[in-house]
Amino acid sequence: MPHIPLPEHLPGITGLLEYSRVTAEPIRQLTQFILRGENSLTPAERELIATIVSHNNECRFCTAAHTAAADLLLGETETCEIMKQDIDAAPVSSKMKALLKIAKQVQVSGKAVTAESIANAKAEGATDLEIHDTVLIAGLFCLYNRYVDGMATVAPADPQFYTGLGQRLVDHGYNRLTNGYDHLKKQNQPS
Repeated sequence: MPHIPLPEHLPGITGLLEYSRVTAEPIRQLTQFILRGENSLTPAERELIATIVSHNNECRFCTAAHTAAADLLLGETETCEIMKQDIDAAPVSSKMKALLKIAKQVQVSGKAVTAESIANAKAEGATDLEIHDTVLIAGLFCLYNRYVDGMATVAPADPQFYTGLGQRLVDHGYNRLTNGYDHLKKQNQPS
């Protein structure tokens, strides 16, 4: 049960973003820019970064949501599951493996990022901007994970919820839809 009253039909971050639209707006803008803006990292690769950080922070809601988005963008479900267990075994480029390892270090602590991991990413072809964006995405998802779990938001058990949320993220990104989440309210009303 959430620590404060949140819209009952909106689990996880969705309820928090609706609870405080004033703080939600700049968070949404930053997330939209970082995860969907122009970048040499694909949206799928950026969702993988969000997924690995959320998974290692043990944030059920964010892990499931960003796994669903990454899976949809990749067109398959194996990569995320393999990556969560062993980055080196994941079917991604060596550059992406190096960036995912940096993201995992950020998840532990900003000071856990080593010069060696940065040098390895550069040796694998990562640009300074890609390294910067990886650290920024990882840091942002640490904020999200702590926000979601720190407020004890609800994480639905139904995988279909996350498939729908992942599709919304793929189709519309991180901006608030005109009608917000009214469609979820209607879905969750008793018949």
